[in-house]
Amino acid sequence: MKEKIENIAQELEGFSSHTTDEIENFRIKILGKKGSLTVLFDEFKNVAPEEKRLYGKPLNDLKQKALEKIAVLKELSQSKNGKENKAIDLTLPAEPQKMGSRHPINLVRREIIDIFNRIGYTLAEGPEIEDDFHNFTALNFPPEHPARDMQDTFFVNGENYLLRTHTSSVQVRVMENSQPPIRCISPGRVYRNEAVSARAHCFFHQLEALYVDKSVSFADLKQTLLYFAREMFGEKTEIRLRPSYFPFTEPSAEVDVSCMLCKGKGCNVCKHTGFLEILGCGMVHPNVLENCGIDSSVYSGFAIGMGLERIAMLKYDVKDLRLFSENDVRFLRQFSTII
Repeated sequence: MKEKIENIAQELEGFSSHTTDEIENFRIKILGKKGSLTVLFDEFKNVAPEEKRLYGKPLNDLKQKALEKIAVLKELSQSKNGKENKAIDLTLPAEPQKMGSRHPINLVRREIIDIFNRIGYTLAEGPEIEDDFHNFTALNFPPEHPARDMQDTFFVNGENYLLRTHTSSVQVRVMENSQPPIRCISPGRVYRNEAVSARAHCFFHQLEALYVDKSVSFADLKQTLLYFAREMFGEKTEIRLRPSYFPFTEPSAEVDVSCMLCKGKGCNVCKHTGFLEILGCGMVHPNVLENCGIDSSVYSGFAIGMGLERIAMLKYDVKDLRLFSENDVRFLRQFSTII
């Protein structure tokens, strides 16, 4: 009795046909008047009372399982046949395909990379989880120095690993592993512990440029900035440099471009100054060069750092930085025609 129950169970488990005729034949073979399970129930009537307790429940469970499986297979068969028999009108137009679009941050990123590629800058990338040395110490942020408060961030696994606050850490890795002349750009996502608002977020995207060689001067930096601004915002764009402070550059400057809305005449967007801030820059600090194994008495260089969201907001007249990360298709579809 036990062996017969197991054989029928295996046969039931292995059956998977979806055609109506095969399902009906299988039902008759198992549950028909002369079906194997029906015959087994007839044999069960002659089993000793003590064995009936042993085989009664398995037999009932097996019959229930067979009924359920046959019902499911019949339903699948009917559904499949219904689809096959459904008339298809070949004259109907195809369903419209919704076209995707590039994200505005990617559009700006690609455009800036192309601009710097034309003057010999190569692409460099690095990890988003950095160690303290590459993110702070090598860039002239000594431990416990108050300048670190400018870039409050998120630490991982204690105090030695963190989410990078800038892509300058990639520049450190490039200088560690290569010798001048160095021309590289390092785009990527960065993180800072800031309150989320229309003009700030706890994560954003940066792109930094680095040039290290013999006799690199501030004049080279200024001309590179002017070239970038005019390629990015138009040939009539002017720039303005204001003294600033960054631990990893000296001297340092904030860079403004003439307002593209009022053409430098003054409006509400530029607060009637005629200029809009876009990035920071400066000559690479000698300490940074030495920390990366480059002789500062022989080589000099400059670094440029910009937020891609800031550039995109100016270029596409976006008023709220949060729109770039909210995945609102109504906002993103506006860039579907931009190549």
